Amino acid sequence: MVHVSKPVGGIRFREDIGRCLEDFEIGAIYEHRPGRTISETDNTWFTLLTMNQHPIHFDAAYAARTEFGRLLVASPLTLAIVTGLSVSDISQKAIANLG
Repeated sequence: MVHVSKPVGGIRFREDIGRCLEDFEIGAIYEHRPGRTISETDNTWFTLLTMNQHPIHFDAAYAARTEFGRLLVASPLTLAIVTGLSVSDISQKAIANLG
């Protein structure tokens, strides 16, 4: 199946209905919609779920005294959300990974 993605400009494409492996181009940028804002609650729940005990992720007083000056989102949460946002575009037509 040939997939036509929505060009945004140059080598930038917006998600449409999913792509097959041969539809991807090296160096191209693929945007995924809708976007997702990570809230403090998301971050707190994720740090509790994963038992990440570093206070920079959930202790505002501690985080304020660091070089960043505020809470940091746990990086595995960022990775999980980015992966989730890409599912409809990257995996929608995949069958083998479901086996």
